[in-house]
Amino acid sequence: MGGGAMTIEYRRMTRADLNLAIDWAAEEGWNPGRDDGDPFFAADRDGFHMATVDGKPAAVISAVRYGKGFAFIGFYIAKPEFRGKGIGWGLWNYAMETLKGRVVGLDGVVDQQENYAKSGFELAHRNIRMSGISITDTPMDPRLSMIGRGLYPSVKAYDRPFFPDERGSFLAAWLTPEENRRGFALVEDGDVKGYGVIRACLDGFKIGPLLADTEAGADTLFRALAGMVRGQEVILDIPETNKAAQTLAERYELSPVFETARMYRGPRPDLPLKRTFGITTFELG
Repeated sequence: MGGGAMTIEYRRMTRADLNLAIDWAAEEGWNPGRDDGDPFFAADRDGFHMATVDGKPAAVISAVRYGKGFAFIGFYIAKPEFRGKGIGWGLWNYAMETLKGRVVGLDGVVDQQENYAKSGFELAHRNIRMSGISITDTPMDPRLSMIGRGLYPSVKAYDRPFFPDERGSFLAAWLTPEENRRGFALVEDGDVKGYGVIRACLDGFKIGPLLADTEAGADTLFRALAGMVRGQEVILDIPETNKAAQTLAERYELSPVFETARMYRGPRPDLPLKRTFGITTFELG
């Protein structure tokens, strides 16, 4: 290049580009799911962005839009050799332009929280990643139903109050049973009272979301999901404000390993955190 200026370009990611972003997330130690790409892309096909330098991928970010009023930032990563050059910041601004007029959420790692605050984001609560070896068996409970196509409309309706805007496209993919992803619903008298999803990650298995009307219901769902992978690592991301979720995690010998700050730019959504025992993902909210 003879020391010439870098050519920096910003563009939307393709589905193949998203695989690269997931690989980078793995390198950062974020432990993505083995099959996250398709449901993430289904959430918003135009919501993933990349910066290139002289045609080579240099930084990535997701700015996934939900419904008409909400969006969530994730996957904000610059390759180590491109850090400190303003490339990631340029990509951030490029992505945020696509979110005008929306409330925007993110889960910020500790060392980035001050930077997000400078961009107008305010702390709502901390999320704590709890991890341990599954020590439980799946209970024989007639209220437990594997989530399939028949249950999907009811689970989608149950999910709606737990998220700031409509996320049907994502849920349709997230709740479709796959080799590496399964969901259970807790159904009483024909009504969904909670549900959860477990998926295989590069290391261990993450449960998310885990939503339930009661602590007992969340416990039953947790055992249903964690029991499928007894003896293997299981991970649950809990909102710190939900003390019952913390009690549940500790009951099954999960310990804190990581934390993020849930932050919002714009009015903070009023979500039922007391019934949120596990958030869906740090990448998509």
